[in-house]
Amino acid sequence: MHLYSVPLIFVLIGLALYAVLAGADFGAGFWQLLAGGGERGERLRDHAHNAMAPVWEANHVWLIFVLTVTWTAYPAAFGAIASTLCVPLFIAALGIIMRGAAYALRAGAEQAREQRRIDLVFAGASVLTPFALGTVIGAIASQRVPVGNAAGDLFSSWLNPTSLMIGVLAVANSAYVAAVFLAADARRMGLDAPGERELEDSLRLRALVTGLAAGAVAAAGLVVVHSDAHFLYERLLEGAALAAVIVSALAGLATLALVFARLYEIARYSAALAVAAVIAGWALAQRPVLLKGLTVQQAAAPHDTLVVVIVAVLGGALILFPSLALLFRLVLRGRLDHGGSGEPAPSVAAADSTGLARVLAASASGLLARIAGACLLTGFGLLTIAEAGWAHAIGLAALLGFICVGFVAIVPAQLAAEEPD
Repeated sequence: MHLYSVPLIFVLIGLALYAVLAGADFGAGFWQLLAGGGERGERLRDHAHNAMAPVWEANHVWLIFVLTVTWTAYPAAFGAIASTLCVPLFIAALGIIMRGAAYALRAGAEQAREQRRIDLVFAGASVLTPFALGTVIGAIASQRVPVGNAAGDLFSSWLNPTSLMIGVLAVANSAYVAAVFLAADARRMGLDAPGERELEDSLRLRALVTGLAAGAVAAAGLVVVHSDAHFLYERLLEGAALAAVIVSALAGLATLALVFARLYEIARYSAALAVAAVIAGWALAQRPVLLKGLTVQQAAAPHDTLVVVIVAVLGGALILFPSLALLFRLVLRGRLDHGGSGEPAPSVAAADSTGLARVLAASASGLLARIAGACLLTGFGLLTIAEAGWAHAIGLAALLGFICVGFVAIVPAQLAAEEPD
């Protein structure tokens, strides 16, 4: 493990989180497009909108994170990607803007006709955006982005079999993850009560069908990659990349089984793992090449810049992760559900239990904070002073431990403050 690889690991983690969280957001728009007419279709559209409304802006934090870290840590690669692939990136940005405008306009729509038009724009942008971003990944994976300012073709670089296939796979995965998440939300919100299971059953069926469809697209994608980017195909079927592909397939099958058994909450995590493993497999197959003719080491910024990036990311993680944890906890507990509090008031015993939990959290936070500080110092020292690869690997593990332990130290206080007295 070398220092120049650490920011790339951060980028891949951010990309995986964006593919899962924002993918579910895009997929909700996909199901709004295919919701159908009548009261049933309107109910599905409202459910998709209300389920994603509290978190859709937060999901795009990861795209900003990926772009910022790539720009700073690998400027030559970022310049080549942004210039050669400016067309699909512009399409994706336009789609994100249209989705945001649709969210705002939907709340002010007074007529059903206006709302339908807004939903149509939102749904169309929700399909267009992941497709465009998928073509960007396909262009990079198939090594159609040469080094230099706009050195590649503006259209054939992303309008090719591999890019188009990955674009379709991005849309399919988004629809698949969204159906799983929406089915879980339907169950959590009490929509599985007697006489009201229709929405849950509909989303459950959609999750099963799109899960199979996404698997079929992924399998067909291997055939496309075999003929269009054979070097990538060979690397995908060997070593660690093959292990990631197998994990993705197993996680996808496990998700189908969990959805079939109506174990939606666990299915959320297995579906996320299936998508994240695809990204891991691509990264492992492509290493150490970042772009055609450019390795990760060659693309990396100077040593001091990399250190600043790593420290900034880790410092920001201590703020970002607890905040997002609190947001998603509120969502999953129903506190942000439209038209309801989501939970009854706690009893006296529950209040006493909460008070005890606060005391225990306060007593443990000091020790955890000291452990987090030790991990930070160890990781920072090994990554900046040592030169050996094994020292960098231990340093990275220590910094990741700093994030995890610091997260555990901070989150209980935030969550205790959120609990009602």
